[in-house]
Amino acid sequence: MKKSPFIPVLFVLALLLGTVGCKKILDLLTFQINDSSTFQLPATGPLPIGTAGPVIALPGVTVNSTANSTYQNNNTAADYVKDVTLDRLSLTVTDPVGQNFDFVKSISISIASDAAGTNKVPLASLNPVPTGQTTIELTPSGQKLDTYLRSGSYTLFTTVEMTQLGLSKATTVRADSRFNVKADPK
Repeated sequence: MKKSPFIPVLFVLALLLGTVGCKKILDLLTFQINDSSTFQLPATGPLPIGTAGPVIALPGVTVNSTANSTYQNNNTAADYVKDVTLDRLSLTVTDPVGQNFDFVKSISISIASDAAGTNKVPLASLNPVPTGQTTIELTPSGQKLDTYLRSGSYTLFTTVEMTQLGLSKATTVRADSRFNVKADPK
């Protein structure tokens, strides 16, 4: 019996097409959610020499997430979400103009599904905060965040350890977050 040289070629092509098809399906179920919020750090005034900077725990900020519309745009729903992780969290000083993060020694942000913070977990942090920067990238905690991105909103809690410089004016900071999501189709 003669072996056809086309059979191995057809087998390899079928294997490649199957792999590409599976990859295409996985790509359809993997997407990102981008959210933005702002919070304000109160003025502390200059601190006495030799004094450690205060640690300020800010009240929670509710974020109206784009999650539900993003789920809908990707042909899925919150009930089908399997895995959500933080990919990126950047903070940018927006007011006053020219202000940088030199007044911050370290910063951490936690996430909760409600304003009371009953199920709060670490989201991202940065220690030490580099000087001279108006935008900083925090390090994600690696927590699984499915619970927090299933509803239309979540709450962020920020804790800031100030440097000795203190803060002469209240400062507004924008938080831009990007979450990686894996979900089943509807």
